[in-house]
Amino acid sequence: MILNSSDWAIIIAFFAVSVMIGLLVSRKAGKSYSEFFLSGRNMPWWLLGVSMVATTFSCDTPNLVTDIVRQHGVAGNWAWWAFLLTGMLTVFIYAKLWRRSGILTDLEFYEIRYSGKMAAFVRGFRALYLGFFFNIMVMATVSLAMIKIGEVMLGWSPAKTLLISMTVTVIYSTLGGLRGILLTDFFQFIISMIGSIGAAIIILNLPEVGGINGLVSNINVKPQLHLIPDINNMDTFITILILPIAVQWWSVWYPGAEPGGGGYIAQRMLSAKSEKGAVKATLFFNLAHYALRPWPWILVALASIIVFPDIASLRAAFPNADPQFVQNDFAYPAMLSYLPNGFLGLVVASLIAAFMSTISTHLNWGSSYVINDFYKRFLKPNASERNLVLMGRLTTVFLVVVATLFALLLNNALQAFNILLQIGAGTGLIFILRWFWYRINAYSEITAMIASFLVALYFQLVHQLTGLPELSSGWQLVTGVAVTTICWLTVTLLTKPADKKTLFSFYELVHPGGPGWRKVVAIAREENIILEKDTSAKWDVPAGILCMLLGCLMIYSMLFATGHWIYGNFEWAVVSTAMALISMWLLSRAWRRLRFR
Repeated sequence: MILNSSDWAIIIAFFAVSVMIGLLVSRKAGKSYSEFFLSGRNMPWWLLGVSMVATTFSCDTPNLVTDIVRQHGVAGNWAWWAFLLTGMLTVFIYAKLWRRSGILTDLEFYEIRYSGKMAAFVRGFRALYLGFFFNIMVMATVSLAMIKIGEVMLGWSPAKTLLISMTVTVIYSTLGGLRGILLTDFFQFIISMIGSIGAAIIILNLPEVGGINGLVSNINVKPQLHLIPDINNMDTFITILILPIAVQWWSVWYPGAEPGGGGYIAQRMLSAKSEKGAVKATLFFNLAHYALRPWPWILVALASIIVFPDIASLRAAFPNADPQFVQNDFAYPAMLSYLPNGFLGLVVASLIAAFMSTISTHLNWGSSYVINDFYKRFLKPNASERNLVLMGRLTTVFLVVVATLFALLLNNALQAFNILLQIGAGTGLIFILRWFWYRINAYSEITAMIASFLVALYFQLVHQLTGLPELSSGWQLVTGVAVTTICWLTVTLLTKPADKKTLFSFYELVHPGGPGWRKVVAIAREENIILEKDTSAKWDVPAGILCMLLGCLMIYSMLFATGHWIYGNFEWAVVSTAMALISMWLLSRAWRRLRFR
């Protein structure tokens, strides 16, 4: 690709605006470490929601969607569409609980919910594991996609690409803290959406594609248009649709879609002005993430099937690219080579924006774990606000340096990353139930982490060491969930819950309610401690589950309606649109049953 002066002007202007935002809010971000990591808990819901969407829009996401569509059709996206279920559960059950807790990071949860040295151990261990090791590997993996963008679109070496993009990112992240990141995310999200929608429109109108009609009538594209997998192919139907909806969404810990909320999603919820603000922000995120954003990527992916029907045609079109990198996911940047100058610069800037938004959030989020949940908790409890902000900024710089170096060497560590990524598989149920069942304790969490890690390690190594047939990914998931759940449930029932003082304090702070806390409330009453002061108020979790189901129906209907309008299936489009409107009205009615404090 050849970028002209107008393209470079757009890219340079984008970098300049990002740095300027960090400079403008740097003084306020440095006032306290709560301001640096949570923006003073005073952020509007719409800004937090946009930031969540921008963070999950990594520069490798369009490539991933393209890979899925080319291999499994549009229906293959159920592999991540299913996470809407856990997203909506977070919206209507957990968002207000996180905001009500008043903690600074979600890892503080361990010491307000559990008791003893094991609670402190879990908090410290996960602070270093998630904040440092896991976080660095995620950033390094995202950086690989940025390296490809730099090589294909800018003609830069991997080192030059990361040096420039990481330097700009670390400047505004270090100076502006979370406030700077939120404001930059808003600006970057606008650029990203303009780029992805504009690219889809231009590519659809290529002579090779022939517009929407040419796309949906193409003989090679037609089999890939289905929104639901073919039930006649039972293996594919179960793997792509049934397992994600029945098991994956509640059982797998996945960044940005953690069961019960967590990570940088929890950080945004904790930054909201109120419980209602946390709920609205998370609802907007799920609406935009699943209903608004996917179709521009999907359309480009479908168009790529016409222009580059197989990997051989991709490699023939880009003979200078390393063949090992030219796989189905390469089709997305390959299609961008058809964009005209001027707009090409905007699209390149949008992909850089997606990269920087993801990296900046991971830097601030990871730094908050290292500083709040390890440095302040275990090394320097009496540290001043100024010292904590300084250490937060230094940690941010350190994380970006290590992630950059690791990205340049990642080819030798892919297997290790895959093992670490699967450590959370099978632990999702414990993150959902720990709010509502007092029996779960720190030993439950430790057991779940160890069991899921050993199962993941077994599946990674058993085939290589024994030569036994390798289980399919679906059976690996089901087996891992079953083994991990049995292990942590057994340990939970064999060990004591947290001490009474901790349980009483947690209940008074969060008011989770429900049958899982009935025994604790009764014990407190025997000791003349009233935990539930308003006995007339109903437990609103059933209402929250109803809202969750209606929210899922609304967003899936919007997603399907958009697809059917694009395809020209007007009858199904009208039905899906009507379902979206009806479920939206019902959701607005059910929302009134939720209790906010």
